[in-house]
Amino acid sequence: MMIREPVVAGQFYPANHAACVRELEQLNAVDAPPMEAGEKPVAGLVPHAGWVCSGGVSARVFKALASRRDPDVVVLFGGVHHYRGKPAALFAHGRWDTPVGPMEVDDRLAERILGHTNLIVEDPYAHENEHSIEVQVPMLKFVYPKAKIVPLMIPITPKADEMGDAVARTLKAYDYNAVIVGTTDLTHYGPRYGFVPRGVGAEANDWAMRENDARFVKLLCAMKAGELVAEAVSRMNACNSGAAAATVAAARALGATKGVLLEQTSSSEVLMRKFNEPQEDSVGYAGIVFV
Repeated sequence: MMIREPVVAGQFYPANHAACVRELEQLNAVDAPPMEAGEKPVAGLVPHAGWVCSGGVSARVFKALASRRDPDVVVLFGGVHHYRGKPAALFAHGRWDTPVGPMEVDDRLAERILGHTNLIVEDPYAHENEHSIEVQVPMLKFVYPKAKIVPLMIPITPKADEMGDAVARTLKAYDYNAVIVGTTDLTHYGPRYGFVPRGVGAEANDWAMRENDARFVKLLCAMKAGELVAEAVSRMNACNSGAAAATVAAARALGATKGVLLEQTSSSEVLMRKFNEPQEDSVGYAGIVFV
C-alpha cells in the first residue's frame, strides 16, 4: 500500500496526537457560519499556511461544509510549489497518515477520474514534499472521520479549469456524494518574497490584503474560473491559482452559482492580533464556500 507520511507535522501543525487533537478542538470551537436556507455547499477554498496563522480561516470553511454536507469522499485540489513539469498529479491509491489517524484514498474514484481526462496523471511522488494538501488532511479527519479522500496537485496552467471540470464530470457521472476542497494562499508581500511595490510596513501589508488580494477574491466569488490564473500571474495575488481555478470550475459544474467569503485576513494581521508583533512580511488568506 502506498502511504503518504506527514512531512510538515511539527512545523505547520502539531505532530503529537494529543496536541493535534487539542488544537483541532480549539480551531473548531466556533459556530458554523450562517448560510441561507436551502444552500448546499459543493466546494470550499482554504489557505495552507501553518495553523497558527491560517488554521482559523480553514476551520471556518470546514465547519460550514460539515454543517450542511456529510460526504463519502473529499476531492482535494492542492497547490504546486515544486513543479515537476507534469500535468495534474493524482495520488490514486493507499492512504494519508496524520497525527489523528489515517485517511484512505478512494482508489475507485481516482481510477475513474484518470479515465475521464488526459490532463491528469497518476503520480504519488509529486506529493512527497508538498504541504498544501497535507495541512488540510488532519482537519478533514476531524470533521469527516469516515470520509475518503482523492488528493490531486493542480499546477499553474491555463488548463486548470479544464482539470476541475473533468473531476466534476466524473463525480456527476457516477453520482458521488462528494465535496471539493481547494487551496491557495494570496499575496506574498514583503522583502522575504521579493514583492514590495508599495514599500514595507503596516500600510503596505494592508494594501496587499485589502486591494491586491481583494481583486482575486472578487473573481473567486464571481466564479470567474478562466480569469484566475492570468490575474495571479499579472498581479502576484495568489500562489496557487491553478488549484483555485480548478476548484471554481468544479464547483460551477456541480451547480454552484456563487462563492461566499467567510473570512479574509493575512499572516501579519493574525500575528499582530495574537502576539502584538508587527510583521515586515505578510501572506494573504481567504476562506470561501461555493453554493
